[in-house]
Amino acid sequence: MQWALLGSIVLYIALGVVVRPRQRSIDPSLSYTFTTLAVAVIGVIFVVRRTLVFRAEATLASTPDEILHLSQWRTGYIASYALCEMLGLIGLAQQFLGASLQQSAPYYFGGFVLLLFFRPRLPARAKSD
Repeated sequence: MQWALLGSIVLYIALGVVVRPRQRSIDPSLSYTFTTLAVAVIGVIFVVRRTLVFRAEATLASTPDEILHLSQWRTGYIASYALCEMLGLIGLAQQFLGASLQQSAPYYFGGFVLLLFFRPRLPARAKSD
Protein backbone atom coordinates (compact mmCIF):
# COMPACT_ATOMS: atom_id res chain seq x y z
CA MET A 1 0.00 0.00 0.00
CA GLN A 2 2.76 2.43 0.88
CA TRP A 3 4.46 2.01 -2.49
CA ALA A 4 1.22 2.81 -4.28
CA LEU A 5 0.83 5.98 -2.23
CA LEU A 6 4.42 7.01 -2.95
CA GLY A 7 3.79 6.36 -6.63
CA SER A 8 0.65 8.47 -6.55
CA ILE A 9 2.61 11.48 -5.31
CA VAL A 10 5.04 10.98 -8.19
CA LEU A 11 1.99 10.85 -10.49
CA TYR A 12 0.72 14.13 -9.00
CA ILE A 13 4.03 15.74 -9.90
CA ALA A 14 3.91 14.30 -13.42
CA LEU A 15 0.31 15.39 -13.85
CA GLY A 16 1.15 18.92 -12.78
CA VAL A 17 4.07 19.05 -15.22
CA VAL A 18 2.34 17.36 -18.18
CA VAL A 19 -1.00 19.15 -17.97
CA ARG A 20 0.93 22.33 -17.37
CA PRO A 21 -1.81 24.80 -16.48
CA ARG A 22 -1.21 28.37 -17.48
CA GLN A 23 1.38 29.68 -15.06
CA ARG A 24 0.44 32.92 -13.40
CA SER A 25 1.14 34.58 -10.13
CA ILE A 26 -0.94 33.06 -7.38
CA ASP A 27 -2.70 35.31 -4.89
CA PRO A 28 -0.49 35.60 -1.79
CA SER A 29 -3.45 35.07 0.56
CA LEU A 30 -4.25 31.80 -1.23
CA SER A 31 -0.62 30.75 -0.94
CA TYR A 32 -0.70 31.50 2.79
CA THR A 33 -3.92 29.50 3.08
CA PHE A 34 -2.29 26.47 1.44
CA THR A 35 0.75 26.81 3.70
CA THR A 36 -1.40 27.08 6.82
CA LEU A 37 -3.44 24.07 5.71
CA ALA A 38 -0.27 22.03 5.12
CA VAL A 39 1.12 22.91 8.55
CA ALA A 40 -2.22 21.95 10.13
CA VAL A 41 -2.23 18.63 8.24
CA ILE A 42 1.28 17.85 9.46
CA GLY A 43 0.19 18.63 13.02
CA VAL A 44 -2.83 16.35 12.67
CA ILE A 45 -0.59 13.57 11.35
CA PHE A 46 1.49 13.67 14.51
CA VAL A 47 -1.61 13.84 16.74
CA VAL A 48 -3.15 10.82 14.98
CA ARG A 49 0.06 8.86 15.36
CA ARG A 50 0.35 9.76 19.02
CA THR A 51 -3.27 9.02 19.91
CA LEU A 52 -3.88 5.94 17.77
CA VAL A 53 -0.64 4.31 16.67
CA PHE A 54 1.62 4.75 19.69
CA ARG A 55 -1.04 3.83 22.25
CA ALA A 56 -2.04 0.76 20.27
CA GLU A 57 1.62 -0.27 19.83
CA ALA A 58 2.16 -0.14 23.57
CA THR A 59 -0.77 -2.48 24.20
CA LEU A 60 -0.01 -4.76 21.25
CA ALA A 61 3.52 -5.29 22.54
CA SER A 62 2.12 -7.24 25.48
CA THR A 63 -1.09 -8.66 23.94
CA PRO A 64 -0.61 -8.89 20.15
CA ASP A 65 -3.95 -10.59 19.49
CA GLU A 66 -6.17 -7.86 20.90
CA ILE A 67 -8.52 -6.92 18.05
CA LEU A 68 -9.50 -3.46 19.32
CA HIS A 69 -5.93 -2.17 19.56
CA LEU A 70 -4.92 -3.85 16.32
CA SER A 71 -7.79 -2.04 14.65
CA GLN A 72 -6.69 1.28 16.20
CA TRP A 73 -3.12 0.66 15.02
CA ARG A 74 -4.31 -0.03 11.48
CA THR A 75 -6.67 2.96 11.50
CA GLY A 76 -3.87 5.23 12.70
CA TYR A 77 -1.62 4.18 9.84
CA ILE A 78 -4.36 4.55 7.23
CA ALA A 79 -5.27 8.02 8.54
CA SER A 80 -1.59 9.04 8.59
CA TYR A 81 -1.16 7.89 5.00
CA ALA A 82 -4.31 9.69 3.86
CA LEU A 83 -3.08 12.91 5.44
CA CYS A 84 0.34 12.53 3.79
CA GLU A 85 -1.46 12.10 0.46
CA MET A 86 -3.37 15.27 1.22
CA LEU A 87 -0.08 17.18 1.29
CA GLY A 88 0.65 15.98 -2.24
CA LEU A 89 -2.86 16.94 -3.34
CA ILE A 90 -2.39 20.43 -1.87
CA GLY A 91 0.68 20.81 -4.06
CA LEU A 92 -1.24 19.60 -7.11
CA ALA A 93 -4.14 21.98 -6.40
CA GLN A 94 -1.73 24.87 -6.01
CA GLN A 95 -0.04 23.97 -9.28
CA PHE A 96 -3.40 23.77 -11.08
CA LEU A 97 -4.21 27.24 -9.79
CA GLY A 98 -1.14 28.58 -11.57
CA ALA A 99 1.79 28.10 -9.20
CA SER A 100 5.10 26.84 -10.56
CA LEU A 101 6.56 23.43 -9.81
CA GLN A 102 9.07 25.11 -7.50
CA GLN A 103 6.24 26.61 -5.45
CA SER A 104 4.41 23.27 -5.22
CA ALA A 105 7.51 21.14 -4.62
CA PRO A 106 7.56 21.53 -0.79
CA TYR A 107 4.10 19.97 -0.55
CA TYR A 108 5.04 17.05 -2.79
CA PHE A 109 8.32 16.59 -0.95
CA GLY A 110 6.66 16.77 2.46
CA GLY A 111 4.05 14.17 1.61
CA PHE A 112 6.63 11.86 0.04
CA VAL A 113 9.11 12.09 2.91
CA LEU A 114 6.45 11.65 5.59
CA LEU A 115 5.15 8.56 3.80
CA LEU A 116 8.67 7.14 3.79
CA PHE A 117 9.24 8.11 7.42
CA PHE A 118 5.99 6.54 8.65
CA ARG A 119 6.45 3.13 7.11
CA PRO A 120 4.49 0.50 9.01
CA ARG A 121 6.28 -1.36 11.77
CA LEU A 122 4.81 -4.21 13.69
CA PRO A 123 4.81 -3.55 17.42
CA ALA A 124 7.74 -5.17 19.17
CA ARG A 125 6.74 -7.92 21.56
CA ALA A 126 7.41 -7.28 25.20
CA LYS A 127 10.07 -9.56 26.61
CA SER A 128 8.87 -11.70 29.47
CA ASP A 129 11.29 -12.11 32.35
